[in-house]
Amino acid sequence: QVQLKESGGGLVQPGGSLRLSCAASGSIFRVDDMGWYRQAPGKEREMVALITKGGGTIYADSVKGRFTIARDNAKATVDLQMTSLKPEDTAVYYCNMDVASAGSRPTNYWGQGTQVTVSS
Repeated sequence: QVQLKESGGGLVQPGGSLRLSCAASGSIFRVDDMGWYRQAPGKEREMVALITKGGGTIYADSVKGRFTIARDNAKATVDLQMTSLKPEDTAVYYCNMDVASAGSRPTNYWGQGTQVTVSS
């Protein structure tokens, strides 16, 4: 079994920065795609940023130029550096990974979520 644990959420003023981190633990042989998603109250969960095993990245248009996703394959971690934060970035942020255990196909896992609130 694999667990994902996020950290780094909190309250920040508009224009500020936050760094989210997510670490995978458990039976890990390989991690393929990693990503961050978010869900604001009354809205559907949406993709924020993705990073492939090879380091390719995809960003939602709303965060391009402000957010940066990075991964450490050796540690099975993925970070999201968020800058120039706006009130509309307020949401619960979820980590997501495709993790393969030895001898098994990748399984998709979600973290429990971390709250990010952007407000003055």
